[in-house]
Amino acid sequence: MIQPRFSTADPIPSSSPAFGTPAHPIPPRRTAPIPFHPPGLPTSNAPKPILQIALPPGTLRLHAVRTITKKHGLNLNSTALSRLASFIGQNCGVGWLKEGLAEPVLEEVAKGWKKANAGVIIEDGDILAGILKNIEGGMSGGKLGASSRQNSFVTAPGEHNSFGRATLEKEPSFGMSGLQVEGELDEEEDKLKDPREWMKVISAFEQPRLSYNSNKKHFEKVTAKPTLLPPPSHKTALFRHRYALTHQRILRNPSFSPSAFALTPNTAHTPHKSNKITPIANLLGRHSTTHLLLGLLTISPTGTLEIADLTGSISLDLQFAVSIPPESTYFTPGMIVLVEGVYEEDYSTGDGNLGNTNGIGGTIGGKFIASSLGHPPCERRSTTLGLPDPLKTENGSSLGPAFGWTDFLGLGSERAVGSKMRSLKSRIYTPGSPHFGNKHIAIASSVHLDQPSVLSAIRSLLRHYSILPREDYPLAIVLMGNFSSVAALAGAEGTGSIEYKENFDSLASILSEFSHLIAHTTLVFVPGDGDAWPSAFSAGAATPIPRKGVPDFFTRRVERAVEGANREHRGTGKVEWTSNPSRIAWFGGTGEMVLFRDDLGGRCRRLGVRLKSEEQTPDSAGDKRARAAREGSVVADMQRAESDSSNNGDAVAGADAMDVDENDDNAPATRQGQLQQRPQVDPTTLTARRITRTLLDQAHLSPFPLASRPVHWDFAGALNMYPLPSALVLADPEMDAWVVGYMGCVVMNPGAIAVGGTEGGRRGRKQKGARWVEFDVVGGKGRVVGTEG
Repeated sequence: MIQPRFSTADPIPSSSPAFGTPAHPIPPRRTAPIPFHPPGLPTSNAPKPILQIALPPGTLRLHAVRTITKKHGLNLNSTALSRLASFIGQNCGVGWLKEGLAEPVLEEVAKGWKKANAGVIIEDGDILAGILKNIEGGMSGGKLGASSRQNSFVTAPGEHNSFGRATLEKEPSFGMSGLQVEGELDEEEDKLKDPREWMKVISAFEQPRLSYNSNKKHFEKVTAKPTLLPPPSHKTALFRHRYALTHQRILRNPSFSPSAFALTPNTAHTPHKSNKITPIANLLGRHSTTHLLLGLLTISPTGTLEIADLTGSISLDLQFAVSIPPESTYFTPGMIVLVEGVYEEDYSTGDGNLGNTNGIGGTIGGKFIASSLGHPPCERRSTTLGLPDPLKTENGSSLGPAFGWTDFLGLGSERAVGSKMRSLKSRIYTPGSPHFGNKHIAIASSVHLDQPSVLSAIRSLLRHYSILPREDYPLAIVLMGNFSSVAALAGAEGTGSIEYKENFDSLASILSEFSHLIAHTTLVFVPGDGDAWPSAFSAGAATPIPRKGVPDFFTRRVERAVEGANREHRGTGKVEWTSNPSRIAWFGGTGEMVLFRDDLGGRCRRLGVRLKSEEQTPDSAGDKRARAAREGSVVADMQRAESDSSNNGDAVAGADAMDVDENDDNAPATRQGQLQQRPQVDPTTLTARRITRTLLDQAHLSPFPLASRPVHWDFAGALNMYPLPSALVLADPEMDAWVVGYMGCVVMNPGAIAVGGTEGGRRGRKQKGARWVEFDVVGGKGRVVGTEG
């Protein structure tokens, strides 16, 4: 049977069956009257058509600066401005200026860029493309709908917003998703939440890799894939990055950028002199002139001590140099220091006034006779992040770079999540809440699991916390290596893989005895240089840092012990096998603790540069010259100002006040009288203060030559302490336990966990026990804890 050429539903035959076009495309005559529309009114609700234009970027620049820069504090480069001009010209048309259609678009671009946490400079790329794509989906007739401004950027990646368009999946967030913060939480629910949910252990290999751009004055993410065998250029970039960070920090110091109306303490009308750093290459031709240098202490191939910056290097003469403050810090090659002194040309080479020089980037002829030597002034964490600091200003506002939009830990920036996380922290730790006592972190070091005395000390530590109420259990218990008294897998008898694994099995047996405690806390293990696998080829010597955690091949029994405790007590205990160094952050990075296992005291003493001491020859001409140089030293002025700020801040930090200039002869008479009344400080505390000040002023965990302490070049950013952490744990078993506060940072050394044994600490003590340090994340205080027996 022949099928009809047309459907029964459409009796009109088609003139083109292949395309289904009707035979009579003319519509039938209307039977209803056509409604009348007054002139000037639209005939429907359809959006008004857009007359697209080619908008020049220069025409849009003034409006972009007014909205994006002045209102939101962001900058716009030329490529991004061109893209915005093209987008506004196509989607807003001729009404972009008269009807004010461009301003809402620029407003949403600024808000979206801040939410993406992409820095302070808007650049053309995937992030901007995703923001414009979302804005385009919410535009109608060249206007941005109200619902678009509310919902276009709050939907989750992959979900559909109110306009039916999927949001950009690659768009970075504030970091709230990683913290599992969704909307405003109920205050009663906040109080019931376990604070361990807001604590995160961050490995050095998981930390975001950032690089400071000196031209743009902000941090940029390093997009190149890291590797353990990078090209040699990455080694140069390591030191350039450290120098750029230190240099930008110094230039914001009041001694280098004072106010135009700042006055000296002695006069009421003389402006304070602004200090300047002289590049080393600019010393040529300036014989017998005084300069202030900022550079890296290095050892030349000929064995002489030099100072180098990005322009060149010069030989350093420390015959008359004194440290500022005296005998309060260490100076070793590999540190970036401030040196004040006089440049002397070398005329013996026959090259005229230039002396022996290879030009820019080479060694400058002559030598630099230093009169004072000091570290760059430290910068508080609140200053770096732009937080209110009453110690800095009268109105509570902060001064400084305010890198608040930079996500240093991958948990969200301070501006994005800081205020909400502080509010959440205050609600959880409200007096009377169920978790008000869960605010301590216990740290023990030198946990040699192959020694019975250490196993007994671990049992004492766990017993100390297990007898407390559930509400007072610690947030975390940190055990730091070495986990063997002899380098594991190094070939010696009793150091094989089987014995090393049995050591952790013994620890698992002890943990099982306190199942209720480990089911409601977090165990963190930080390895040392004598732990597997690097110990197999280093035999306990300094290995490249950062180094990974203990392999899971040796740790399965410990993990099973925690899993069994969780099943038995319905807990949420966890085990973290992290790197060395590593970080513990709580409440979105509002608090940060750095964990580092290293023999810092011995390394500073071995590599330290010895300076002339005034006590050796008090009447010598050289010492008189050095004393006279100290009286007008720029470095001394900066360090005194820093010392006053430190002493004021450490009373708030809750640690022992650190008197960094207790031997300063230039202090006022009233202060000298107070210094004479102070009790004698024991050598351990003095050494602790010297190490603390050295590392925090350097803002680096390992400011030593790479030959002494190797570093993985692509992961060297994990060693920076910028911004300054809330707490720093320096596990050095060769020193006793101590706690020192400096510039708002609490620095702690747990010492060896076993007291009275043969490993570290005070040897030969008759009374044995356990010793560790404890940090309060709410009060910001640290203390040494010990038990007997």
